[in-house]
Amino acid sequence: MRYTVAFPAGNTEYFSNSDYSQLLQIAPIASSVIITDENVNQLYGHLFQDYKTLIIESGEKSKTWETIQLLAEKLAGFEVHKGMKLIGIGGGMVTDVVGFLASVYMRGMKFAFVPTTLLAMVDAAIGGKNGINVHQFKNMLGSIRQPEFILYDQSFLETLPDVEWSNGFAEIIKYACIGDAAMFEELVISTQITFKTRASNLTSLINKCVQQKNSIVLADEQEKGLRKTLNFGHTAGHAFETLYHLKHGQAVALGMIVALIASEKAVNVSTDIRPKFVELLKQYSLPVSLKFDVDKVINTIHLDKKRNGGKIDFILLESIGNAVIHPLSFEEIRNALQIFAHGSYS
Repeated sequence: MRYTVAFPAGNTEYFSNSDYSQLLQIAPIASSVIITDENVNQLYGHLFQDYKTLIIESGEKSKTWETIQLLAEKLAGFEVHKGMKLIGIGGGMVTDVVGFLASVYMRGMKFAFVPTTLLAMVDAAIGGKNGINVHQFKNMLGSIRQPEFILYDQSFLETLPDVEWSNGFAEIIKYACIGDAAMFEELVISTQITFKTRASNLTSLINKCVQQKNSIVLADEQEKGLRKTLNFGHTAGHAFETLYHLKHGQAVALGMIVALIASEKAVNVSTDIRPKFVELLKQYSLPVSLKFDVDKVINTIHLDKKRNGGKIDFILLESIGNAVIHPLSFEEIRNALQIFAHGSYS
């Protein structure tokens, strides 16, 4: 299925449940440069060997200004100009880096994505947020520019490690929590195996996530209100990710538990939701507990981009499928962290 979404920051064409071979038709070899990471290149480099290709080190450690400078120098060496296009093939790190690089190289050029992980397919590649880290500060430098197209080839997921499937399901569970109670129940009665072995189920699930995120971004591309709800679990999650070197989805899963605890105090969400939610995380092989230093986590949260004076815009749940933006004081956040730190969910 092929369709276009018209965002204020530019149109994105979606090639849903497609095939990688279409890339040759929509991204000519002569005017495109592929950027990927070592892992993807090792598995799939033969597919794009005719393109000019730049390969970066795999992992979050490549989301730095040093990587951007290095890539920019190599693009200049290739005599890449504004009329050409950058194609990011990989997971969330690659899409973040390529989107940001395209935003600043020669003051902006076209770019597109071929996501190869579940997390990138349902979240990271969508919505136009591009960014790099500055030391321990997540996505401190960034832009909002939409890719020209996103090409989905689910066959890339055949080589995805189990831990990366779980990583992606954390974001899928997030979508269910903030805006789709029916999806939440679908996840409850399913398993990872359900989606790994039934391509149509997986396609449907990916499309639901893409449609939900796009509807939110269309309403609030610059994240002044509604788009903030996509950060459910991410405030504490980013701190856990940075301090304890967790995968993004693992950290978000833990952050969502913290947000649920805070929701019970701040907006009186039913305490019956938390145990059901924790069981769902376990079902998709996501962590539900962590030994951590509350003070270190609070200090990291103090530097969060969503800080507004003495409070943080936290995303809480009034019920499954209904998220709200609720400013929390650092004392309220500390209390939720302490309850989580002393809880037993395993």
